[in-house]
Amino acid sequence: MGLDDRIAEAPMAHYQKRLEAGELAYQFSPKAGRAIFYPRIACPYTGSTNLEWRKSSGRGTIYTLTKLFPSNARSYAVALVDMLEGFRLMTRIVDATAEDVEIGARVALAIRPGENGDACPFFVLEGK
Repeated sequence: MGLDDRIAEAPMAHYQKRLEAGELAYQFSPKAGRAIFYPRIACPYTGSTNLEWRKSSGRGTIYTLTKLFPSNARSYAVALVDMLEGFRLMTRIVDATAEDVEIGARVALAIRPGENGDACPFFVLEGK
């Protein structure tokens, strides 16, 4: 197996491919009985390399956030989101100003291009 084959099979490559297909994928460790995120080659709780890929519902709740108010742009929020499946990720809340975003708000996945053009998991406020 060549280097390109190993890179194509890498957890981050698989994760990115799923994002490009419109899915937020995460890993699950049967041995630990826990969701794993960010993608990796071994479970951080048990060391097991037996990890399953699963598709997230794309729904979660804001655990904590930082509100940013740049002088030359619209305000925005960066948040840690607790996903229904049991993992947490850092993301940006889009289509809302920082003033609209609060801890405990429910959010939904909105995959969009990031600064480098690759698909990224952003979130929108549910019901907005």
